[in-house]
Amino acid sequence: MPTFLSILPSRLRSGLRQRLATRLIGDPSARWAAVDDHICASLLPADPALDAALAEGEAGGLPPITVSRNQGKLLELLARIHGARRILELGTLGGYSTISLARALPEGGEVVTLEFDPHFAEVARRNIAAAGFADLVEVRVGPALETLPALAEEGRRFDMFFIDADNRNLSRYVEWAIQLGGPGSLIVADNVVGEGAIVDPQADDPWREEGGIEGVLRFYELAGADPRLDITAVQTVGSKGYDGFALALVTDLAAPPSSSADTQPAATEPLVSATTDN
Repeated sequence: MPTFLSILPSRLRSGLRQRLATRLIGDPSARWAAVDDHICASLLPADPALDAALAEGEAGGLPPITVSRNQGKLLELLARIHGARRILELGTLGGYSTISLARALPEGGEVVTLEFDPHFAEVARRNIAAAGFADLVEVRVGPALETLPALAEEGRRFDMFFIDADNRNLSRYVEWAIQLGGPGSLIVADNVVGEGAIVDPQADDPWREEGGIEGVLRFYELAGADPRLDITAVQTVGSKGYDGFALALVTDLAAPPSSSADTQPAATEPLVSATTDN
């Protein structure tokens, strides 16, 4: 005999399970943060440059939404493993993740990072310079859906992308990454779980942006059907809460599925700084 939960739509069923679990075990975020602290204390050495970047961001009034220390290290390791030489970041905030990515560069490598907010970009430039990467990092200011076409017109190419920006345009950003990268390029897209909001029709937008949940759901629909991508996504918990990231390898440049017309580049909506991590 089917249970009550089994007859519900899968998205509603998953969301209900999540709310029931939270009521039964309480808020686990304190333990998540404690585990992150243990990981960082055990595995990662003191890092004055990143500590200074956090302090500078706080002093400058930036929102406290940078990536965690261990997440930044993951980005650095992914770039090293991939052998990335030219990295494009969408969503600079205060430059914390930018510094992590720049540390992975080989001689002659570069990071280009895009930021909508001029104040955030100025704070990031100071942090990047203080960390010793001013010559390796270019910060571009403006809406990404205007900056990305400019990079294409300049003939710029990249082999790794970190997308940590507004979620309503996530599919468009991924499409631009495919076009600016090509086969063999690596795409990391942050904030694709949102406290389980992607399976909970009653959830408020955890990223506090209009159209964020819909944008992420559209990303899942289009990316899962795109023959150019070999892709997965992973849930994460930690000091930054409950979210997740997608990891994709561009395999070829065959025509995307017809349903991806929504991803075609357009310069109508600005990139904003990432809403949970940077």
